[in-house]
Amino acid sequence: MRYAARKDATVSRASERRGEAFPRACRLVRRAEYDAVYRAGRRRSGREFTIFLRPNGLDFSRFGWSIKKALGSAVARNRIRRRLREILRLHIQEIAPGWDVVIHPRTSSATKKFSALAEDLLQMLPPGAPGEKAAG
Repeated sequence: MRYAARKDATVSRASERRGEAFPRACRLVRRAEYDAVYRAGRRRSGREFTIFLRPNGLDFSRFGWSIKKALGSAVARNRIRRRLREILRLHIQEIAPGWDVVIHPRTSSATKKFSALAEDLLQMLPPGAPGEKAAG
């Protein structure tokens, strides 16, 4: 048995936290979806991120990210992805539904505190209450 399991560690795998995982329906997965956001969307820039926004006409928002190799090794890039996914998972109720969003992190996002990243990203995303539909 692993040491963590003997110490009654908390569950950390998304597959074991089924109700809390970031749903696949809320992700942009196809290249055409990304291209549509880049072509017809708006651009906003902040300290840690540049985001592209486009109304999608759905009852929920979808998110994608593009993390360039210039941001570091695969370990560093995957850490940025995990942090972005966690920010979105924790604050999904505070983000207006009905948007497609592509996030481009800056180099400094790899070393910033989680709270600073969350604050910067949430300031750029459209605010909204649950059930509110985006104007498009």
